[in-house]
Amino acid sequence: MTELSNLYDTDYSAWTLQTAELLRAGRFSELDMEHLLTELSDMSKSDRRELYNRLLILIAYLLKWEYQYHLLHDRWQEFKGDSWQRTIIEQRKQITVLLRHAPSLKAIVNEVIAESYPDAVDLAQKETRLPITTFPSICPYDLTQLLDDDYHPVREKGMQSVATE
Repeated sequence: MTELSNLYDTDYSAWTLQTAELLRAGRFSELDMEHLLTELSDMSKSDRRELYNRLLILIAYLLKWEYQYHLLHDRWQEFKGDSWQRTIIEQRKQITVLLRHAPSLKAIVNEVIAESYPDAVDLAQKETRLPITTFPSICPYDLTQLLDDDYHPVREKGMQSVATE
């Protein structure tokens, strides 16, 4: 085990600085390749994980908006959904920024939407206490709707989702 490899286990920050110095100097034979490759791979996984988590929250809140908002609004006229709206805005913004900074994620975003949807349904069901069968089995929102600041699904009795405004 090399000194640099030991440093990875004992002082990660120092390991990253020394690795960067070695790369800048072109001293590739001195690199801790095993840990460097692990870190590079994990960076990609981290972006995907962030996209997954943000989509999970966004989709769950859109489901709550579509399937519960009108029920709450009917019961409590003062309920306007401001906190839900703020969460939707924040998640949309962060997803847009993430896709701008990591454009390669655009190639897998539909896959991540499908992957995160069951967990979003689970979260929406737990927070709303509505029957799980209330929610569609596949995500009813496409990427354009998910990122459209003016899109908020509306469900009225017997009606399909439509964009407002």
